[in-house]
Amino acid sequence: MALIRWEPFREVDSLQRDMNRLFDSLMRATDGEPGGSMAFVPAAEIEETPEAVHLKLEIPGMEAKDLDVQITAEAVAVSGERKSETKTEEKGMTRSEFRYGSFRRVIPLPTRIKNDEVQAEYKNGVLNLTLPKAEAEKNKVVKVNIG
Repeated sequence: MALIRWEPFREVDSLQRDMNRLFDSLMRATDGEPGGSMAFVPAAEIEETPEAVHLKLEIPGMEAKDLDVQITAEAVAVSGERKSETKTEEKGMTRSEFRYGSFRRVIPLPTRIKNDEVQAEYKNGVLNLTLPKAEAEKNKVVKVNIG
């Protein structure tokens, strides 16, 4: 049996490289360069009832007029541009941060909807969409073959 010298710092370096690769893969830079700002993707929640599909999107810090919502019978596309400025003055120093960036999220719907009867509400940074189902989808019966 051969003796292998244990080098704990080599293992720590290897672990650090693996963690860096993991975080790099999770973060998508908007400009494609390492260290760039993260792309904003609104969180979404979808719920289907017999009559409609309910979609919630979390888009904080924006106004309704800055959002562009386009709906087809099969998908919802939400886009906009975030503009944020933070300025703090403390002990004679001024710190100012600017964040700009556009976003777009397309969400495929589980069923066809009537895109001309959609109801929308934007309140407290949450966009709520009520998407009524098409009549053919409401009464759809599927025969299941067992065998």
